[in-house]
Amino acid sequence: MTRFLQRLAAPAVLATGLGLVTGLATGLATVLSPSPALAQATPSLMEFRWDNTKDYRKLYYFMSETARLKWSEYYLLLRPKDRQTAILKLTIALPKYFNVKIDPKQVKLCYMKEGGMLARTKCESVIPATIEIAADGTAIEIFPDTPVPDLKTIGVYMNLMNPFDAGMYQFNALAQAPGEVPISGYLGSWLIQIDPAVGN
Repeated sequence: MTRFLQRLAAPAVLATGLGLVTGLATGLATVLSPSPALAQATPSLMEFRWDNTKDYRKLYYFMSETARLKWSEYYLLLRPKDRQTAILKLTIALPKYFNVKIDPKQVKLCYMKEGGMLARTKCESVIPATIEIAADGTAIEIFPDTPVPDLKTIGVYMNLMNPFDAGMYQFNALAQAPGEVPISGYLGSWLIQIDPAVGN
């Protein structure tokens, strides 16, 4: 009788042992295997983006050429979601070390068409405006002939030679809305990337 019970119990013990080993192997595999990677959006080579905070808001831009000392077309965009009111005056504050001579004749305020994979960003129509460059080169001031509503994507087009020094340059957008108080509010920033020339 004892042998009979031992014969019955042996498969059960074996099955239990195998189940325990299988469970341990599965648990160990779960711990050692990496978790699946989440999809990440990769920004264009022409654009660098930071996360938004209350003191910094990213703005979209496009450049035709990012290498230093190369002529480039800049498209600095302001989408409807980037502004809450019409714009009476737009100021682009430039860092002092952005050592570039800007010709006001090569700066335009436009209604923009935002590009993508199949189409390039472009100026669809020019918005009549007066363009002034600060004497020290640290600001571009744009005075539209009439306030520009926040219904369509607008932007500043510039054709200029990239600076000598490679690196990042933060351009800040400040806008003045129609009203009695002439105060310009911060809209966001374009973080411009200038790359070393090929072979340097």
